[in-house]
Amino acid sequence: MKYFFIIFTAVLLASCGEPIKLSEKEQEDIINDVTIMMKNYCKDVKQSGLTAEFRYLDNSSDFFWVPPGYKSSISYDSVAAILKRNASIYKSVDNSYQNLRIIPLSKELASYTAKVNSVMTDTTGKTSAFTLIETGIVIKRKDGWKLLNGQTTVID
Repeated sequence: MKYFFIIFTAVLLASCGEPIKLSEKEQEDIINDVTIMMKNYCKDVKQSGLTAEFRYLDNSSDFFWVPPGYKSSISYDSVAAILKRNASIYKSVDNSYQNLRIIPLSKELASYTAKVNSVMTDTTGKTSAFTLIETGIVIKRKDGWKLLNGQTTVID
């Protein structure tokens, strides 16, 4: 709830100022860059496992996520602990974004929504497939676009 209030206040204050106008070219560039980041994210996780996610998470105090099955958000440290704990359980994770929609908010922020198909195979060979809905905010840092916050929900 604390994070909701912080985000709500930031959005409210930001909406009171002059709206940021991005040119069509700037919007296209952001959409392209974030799309590439999301594709690389899926590719790297498929090739290297769950710990590859660390390259794409914003390791700041502003980060939070609501994973499937959770009723509230968790911090970067909690997400990191879950990824480390589960990394050795899965021998493969194959995620793909479907219907990815990216909306540039500024030169450094964009929102996205996507349907995610996820196929995970554990070390015993058992495969589980999920369809997820994911929404989030990405932020541009010195080393590229990072997942800043969002939520993932299982839809079947």
